Amino acid sequence: MDSVKGVLGGPGSYPISVVIIAQDDEVRIAKAIASCRRFADEVVVIDGGSKDGTVRLAESLGCRVFVNPWPGYAKQREFGVERAVHDWVFLIDTDEVVSEELAEDILQRKPGLTDRTTAYSLYRIGDFLGRWLDKGEYLVRLYNRKAYGIRNSLVHEMPDVEEERMVRLNGVLWHHGFRSINDHVARFNKYTDLEAQTAYASGKPFKLSRLLVRPPARFVQKYVVQGLFKKGMSGFAVSVFWVMYEFMVGFKHYELVKSGKATRENAAVPAEKESKGERGYAVQ
Repeated sequence: MDSVKGVLGGPGSYPISVVIIAQDDEVRIAKAIASCRRFADEVVVIDGGSKDGTVRLAESLGCRVFVNPWPGYAKQREFGVERAVHDWVFLIDTDEVVSEELAEDILQRKPGLTDRTTAYSLYRIGDFLGRWLDKGEYLVRLYNRKAYGIRNSLVHEMPDVEEERMVRLNGVLWHHGFRSINDHVARFNKYTDLEAQTAYASGKPFKLSRLLVRPPARFVQKYVVQGLFKKGMSGFAVSVFWVMYEFMVGFKHYELVKSGKATRENAAVPAEKESKGERGYAVQ
């Protein structure tokens, strides 16, 4: 941090708060924190109730740590943003690492963060079975909290920014998301729960055609269009997992729609019988 004090302290300089949500990830969080040191004026860690040494480690690295029982991704992210000292916020997860090029680009942009309605996206690349995947995704991670809030969703929670207000940063955010096949399946199960719940809560109808089309289409997209066939078994596995993901979301959505319909029908039966005098009592 000392090496950038001159930049941070000069006129027109805009400090940045790094916000990390964490839980039981003492193995990875140190690298995430260290990768942000060049541009971070503070690091805020929101812990959801870790049983390992995540909190102690984050505190020992100079982070401001708050413990908040897990309320869901979007609410936990927003909880952290609200506790940041500075309005410019950079979001990172415990299993992500900022590349040197990305850290340098953010550092160089700090004096020019005059327009709070401009948000900055970065390119995130993930790994699988020991190989980095070429095809990543652009995500908004640097923004001003006075201009934008966190999208209120069960999954894929990020700043709610329109595309025309985004500027792309140089460099890469490395996502060390793969732990094991068992862990991947467990997380897919959790994420597909949230995806299906979001679809059901928004009133989205279940369509069999969608369930028939999306899984194979996703495989073609990942394996052929995005070129994962070049990544050997890792690329094939990722493509198959995406097929599984689409099937799981579809079936879970169907289950929620069916159970919700059954609940509504069962709730309506007693009222109908009551009106016909078929029950021996009436609820006042």
